[in-house]
Amino acid sequence: MATYVLLSTLTPEGRKTVKQRPSRITEVNKEIEGYGAKVISQYVVLGAYDFVTILDAPDNETVARVSAELGSRGTVQITSLPAMSVDGFIKGFKT
Repeated sequence: MATYVLLSTLTPEGRKTVKQRPSRITEVNKEIEGYGAKVISQYVVLGAYDFVTILDAPDNETVARVSAELGSRGTVQITSLPAMSVDGFIKGFKT
């Protein structure tokens, strides 16, 4: 499994949904598992994004589907980033 970072921003409709039903956030996390990815951790953040979510997924295509499925609802905009560990990065420099 590979690691991915999702940076999410709620739309006006998404903010209404979260205000009315904050538990919807955890419901969506369960839906993500149905698409083949697993939420490892999630944070509410201040600034340009509303949430930072760390996922494990088998491939880019799975994460692209997660982003497309969730984004198509009109409640969130997602930026998906593949991530690697610092140890893995350093290991790539060893010859």
